[in-house]
Parts: sequence; C-alpha cells; structure tokens
Amino acid sequence: MRRVLGDHDLVPERWEEYVSPYNCLVIVNGQDHVLIDTGAGNLAPTTGRLIHNLTAEGISPEDIDTVIITHGHPDHIGGNIDSEGRPAFPNAKYLMWRGEWDFWTSEPDLSGLKIDDHGKETLVNVAVRSLNPIRDRIELIEREAEIRPGIRAVSAPGHTPGHMAVEVVSDDTQLLHISDAALHPIHLEQPEWCSSVAYDPEKVTKSRLKLFRRAVSQNALVAASHFPFPGLGHIEEREDAFKWQPINGT
Repeated sequence: MRRVLGDHDLVPERWEEYVSPYNCLVIVNGQDHVLIDTGAGNLAPTTGRLIHNLTAEGISPEDIDTVIITHGHPDHIGGNIDSEGRPAFPNAKYLMWRGEWDFWTSEPDLSGLKIDDHGKETLVNVAVRSLNPIRDRIELIEREAEIRPGIRAVSAPGHTPGHMAVEVVSDDTQLLHISDAALHPIHLEQPEWCSSVAYDPEKVTKSRLKLFRRAVSQNALVAASHFPFPGLGHIEEREDAFKWQPINGT
C-alpha cells in the first residue's frame, strides 16, 4: 500500500486529508440537455457550485430536460433540490436504476458500511431530502438499454446496490461515464481496493473490471466523478494492470 500511494505522491505520514473533486457531466444533443448527477448541493462549504458553473457555460436550470442519477450517495443527488426544497431543474425528468431507488426510498441497510453512525445518518437523511421531491418525476431503469438517443444505461452494482455507469455514443466517438465504480486512479491498478462506503466490495471489483475492459476494447473516453478535474481520460491496459491516462497527459 505504501508503495502504491507513493507512486501517486501520497505519503501516509503527511496525509491529513484527501480533497476529492465532484465532477458532473452535461451532454448536449441538439436541443436536449442531459445532466449526469447533481453534485452535493449545500452538503459542505466547498460544494454546491453546479448551477453557477452551468450558468457560466450558458446553460440555465430550465434548459436541463433529463437528469441521470448514477446512484443515491449525497455527493451525487444533493443538488437535486434548491434552497427551498424544490426540484432544482424544474423541466427535467429524472432517471435512476429501480433497485437503487427502491433501496434509498425504503429503509436502507447500511450495516455493512465501514463508517460511523453519523455518516450513515447523513446518507439516509440526504437521500430522503433529495429524492422525495422528485418522486413524481422519476423514470426507473430495470435493464441495460438506450435511455435517451445515444445514451445507454450500464449496470455497475457494488458501490451501491443499483449503481450504474452511462455510455454515450456520438458518431464514431464513445464516452463511458463510470461514476463511482472507481474513486481514484489507484483503483485501476488495485481493483480489489474498496472505499469505506462500498456496499458490496466483491461486486465493486467485478463491475470495475467489466467497465475497464469495456473502455479499453472500445477505446472510449472515460469520465470519472472523483478523478482530478475534469475527470476525463483513457484507460490503458498494461501487462497485468490498468492505468489512467488523463486527457491533459499529466
């Protein structure tokens, strides 16, 4: 572990915190605007800039017609609602894997997560606060299929019960959004390493390997929610390991 961390300039003795980006993705297809995940909202002082950043790109909340939610963790659904508790994207239909929706809107069993009770309460409370207001706008996905023109849902359970990836095809170009299937480039090299919030570590590893191989075989551009901004790059297969190659080459 020390060697792997060192290869990424992480020294345990000096590692007080890891600051993770929260990358959201917008797909513009003609007049359609599809948003993948909504970030953390007001979960922390450093989050909640999604609307600001969209506006800077000339996109208003009203322009978003589809929101794809990859899974129900706070940093992916916290921006579903505004400060008044209303849907932040008033004209949007929301899409989520049925098993994921059912899990978070019932009484989720988080006993297997390696986090404290406060962390578990936060997961549940944010799910209640962020999912209930979109209940009448939700479209539930039950299988891998094209969910919007050129956009396909890809099952990738493990991080959460109904975690999904998203494949985007435009002409001969493909992008694979792996969301939280991997949280750091280290997970490409060590696919069996899991975070403390992994719901099913065994499935995490299986889903990772499936997505990594898919990205390599298709030479797809890959988007990852928590890789260094902008979280875009390619996955390369080298001998017995995968490696991350960001688009900026660093």
